[in-house]
Amino acid sequence: MFSDAFENHDDRFRSLILPNVHVEKLWTGGRWLEGPAYFAAGRYLLFSDIPNDRLMRWDETDNSVSVFESPCGFQNGHSIDREGRLIACEHGSRRVSRVEHDGSVTVLASHYQGKRLNSPNDVVVKSDGSIWFTDPTYGIDSDYEGRRSPSEIGSSNVYRVDPADGHVSIVADDLVKPNGVAFNHDETKLYIVDSGATHSAEGPRHMREFNVAPDGKTLGNDRILATCDQGIYDGMRLDEKGNIWVGAADGVHCLSSEGELLGKIRIPETTANVVFGGVKRNRLFICATQSLYAVFLQTRAMARPATT
Repeated sequence: MFSDAFENHDDRFRSLILPNVHVEKLWTGGRWLEGPAYFAAGRYLLFSDIPNDRLMRWDETDNSVSVFESPCGFQNGHSIDREGRLIACEHGSRRVSRVEHDGSVTVLASHYQGKRLNSPNDVVVKSDGSIWFTDPTYGIDSDYEGRRSPSEIGSSNVYRVDPADGHVSIVADDLVKPNGVAFNHDETKLYIVDSGATHSAEGPRHMREFNVAPDGKTLGNDRILATCDQGIYDGMRLDEKGNIWVGAADGVHCLSSEGELLGKIRIPETTANVVFGGVKRNRLFICATQSLYAVFLQTRAMARPATT
């Protein structure tokens, strides 16, 4: 028997969920949780509490939660590179940074053509070591999730940081508010959420699928893959079958690689971002407004492609 938290829209969804499994609330007490990143070697999860300007740590061995870093530059989205280092999008410092193994911080991107970035939001690391990130204005729109400030660039773009020389280039410049970002299993597709509906009632609330050009450094043709039916899409992760698990106003939506809505995990708070973790990589951790949730699934995290 399946929990009432699972809302089935396609029979394929039933093969992804487990009977008698329930969504667990692991912690509450934040203001707007985001950016979960799971560290398998330490069996812990880091996640952002953006308005409180702190990075939190949930320990899988004893379920304890503690403050990992505060202040933290109003961090939002995170990723982990091939060397196990944390890549962070910082609203407050308006940059993308990397925490080295010795704890020092390397700034990967803070400006484009001499102008400060807006407020990097979400980030993904490609197999060639390049860093791809979105840069909407959410962290400079108010003093709640960062510091209110005008945009120096004047637009919200998606950028790539070259691993060889650190050069920052624009890969997509026609989104209103680029948000969540993820590659598919072989990095031939890049999924980008456009959550422009946060600033205009008629603004986009969809996910776009871009073809990655043969050079692996630029984007080609794109299409609208799916449109959110509850609020806006936010952060996302892919599973081993290529399904996309993405945050929305009513929980986590599960989309097929063709954008079909397979089902939902109902969460009683607006959901921001998700990540797969756990010993078997089959546990989905969910950052919702004030709380951290988790649920075991009948699927695992997408395997990373081989380093190129």
